[in-house]
Amino acid sequence: MRAGIAWGKQTLELEIDERNLCPLERSAIAPNLGDPLAAMREALEHPFDYPALRLALTPDDQIAIAVDEGIPQVGRLLTPLLEHVVQAHVKPDAITLICSPPSSGQPWLDDLPDEFQDVHIEIHQPADRKKLAYLATSKHGQRVYLNRTAVDADQFVLLTRRRYDPCLGCAGAETALYPSLSDEETIQKYRNDLHGRAPGEKPWPVQQEAREITWLSGAPFFIQVIEGSDDGIANILAGPLESSDAGRRMLDARWRVECAQPADVVIASVTGEPGRPTCDDLARAYFAATRIVKPGGSIVVLTDATPALGAGMEMFRRLEDPAEALNVLLQESPADLAAGFMWATAAEHARLYLLSGLASDVVEELFAIPLQHAGQAQRLLTSQASCVLLPDADKTLAVLR
Repeated sequence: MRAGIAWGKQTLELEIDERNLCPLERSAIAPNLGDPLAAMREALEHPFDYPALRLALTPDDQIAIAVDEGIPQVGRLLTPLLEHVVQAHVKPDAITLICSPPSSGQPWLDDLPDEFQDVHIEIHQPADRKKLAYLATSKHGQRVYLNRTAVDADQFVLLTRRRYDPCLGCAGAETALYPSLSDEETIQKYRNDLHGRAPGEKPWPVQQEAREITWLSGAPFFIQVIEGSDDGIANILAGPLESSDAGRRMLDARWRVECAQPADVVIASVTGEPGRPTCDDLARAYFAATRIVKPGGSIVVLTDATPALGAGMEMFRRLEDPAEALNVLLQESPADLAAGFMWATAAEHARLYLLSGLASDVVEELFAIPLQHAGQAQRLLTSQASCVLLPDADKTLAVLR
């Protein structure tokens, strides 16, 4: 049989023995939103168990908005949010957009209309105590420090993706407040707390702590974006903390898949424009495939991106094997520790292949075998090899049933 898998902005057609193709069980895939901006306006006007956001605002309010720069079309999505806020007669210069480090440099600002040129931009600085404010002491006796602008704001809004994460379980919503906007010590603590287990319905301890901090911080307003295929958006949900679980369920409905048994070969992909995927996205694709591939099996990741390597991934290039890389990463704790952890974990478990814009020698130094074209993946599909096709693997939670 012929089966296709989307990668980059292309599709690879493969010849697969039907008996070898392992089916994936998942909810029905909802199509990408045809008009994400209209969906954003609808979410703001009719939030989850909450009145329209603008009804909670007054003209004298100072507004802080945490912006997840990894959201597809983030600048365009910000426009209806800012329009909604100024409907309450809040002036643009009373609005501050907060980005977490490392920032992308805000190329998305070009997508904002001219009337919002007075909006302030701030990069969170977790090591600068002058930029932090003491919030409260948690029930475990920890003094909580958060971004000062967020704490001092009359209304704090968080615009974030929901996604699976080896540190946070299910990232976004409350975890975009804590630990993401906390002090350096707290961020470092959770950066080093990495897990290979799959997140489930029960929140991880960090999520439970984040919910406590959220209650202590007042009433932040969350806008949760569920990514779709390619560079699209599948869903947008707005509301208070109580909307977080609904957002997680939406994420699972779109991106959780189950496989009956591990496969010999997993062909995974990262889709979208070649300039968008990062090394973190490629690492997530490998990590997702690791859960459903046999030990010693093969994982192919297909992308047309040429991502920049962070400090952690650069460390790989001078190390001999994935086990050594994991040890060094945990000792050095670079900013891209999570990406390095996911990549090295996959390399310890399976044989990695990569089609990308990276040079072949760089790929080899990242414990992977470089491919020159997508069709080379066909060679792994022997008559005896069971296979899983995992498109958009960087967004997917793949588990064994």
